[in-house]
Amino acid sequence: MFGQKAKNTIDSLIGTSTTIEGNLRFKGGLRVDGHVKGNLIAEPMENSMLVISEQATVEGEVRAEHVVVDGAITGPVYCSELLELQPKARITGDVHYKALEMHGGALVSGKLTHQDAEQVLKLASPKLASNV
Repeated sequence: MFGQKAKNTIDSLIGTSTTIEGNLRFKGGLRVDGHVKGNLIAEPMENSMLVISEQATVEGEVRAEHVVVDGAITGPVYCSELLELQPKARITGDVHYKALEMHGGALVSGKLTHQDAEQVLKLASPKLASNV
């Protein structure tokens, strides 16, 4: 009980006035309120949660265990557990998920593909840019 990290907690925040250009790898929970131009990739098998808030935009690939979207994503989404699409969610790209919860008003311009968690994890990982 004590000393154990609760599942679905947010560890990091990208604020509304922040723009990140480049790929980002994370563990645990990440909330994006700003703008990301690059891939958002959670470490596999790490109980990850990614929240894309209403004012957030992401241009790149998204990979996490649990994803909540109320903002805009341009790029493919890979969710190995639950994908929640809130009313203002806008995704332009193919979506791979294990479980899907989609609220009225959410839009996906791309292919929705149901897969089990293992299939989602096996899909080709993005080639992240190396540091030069």
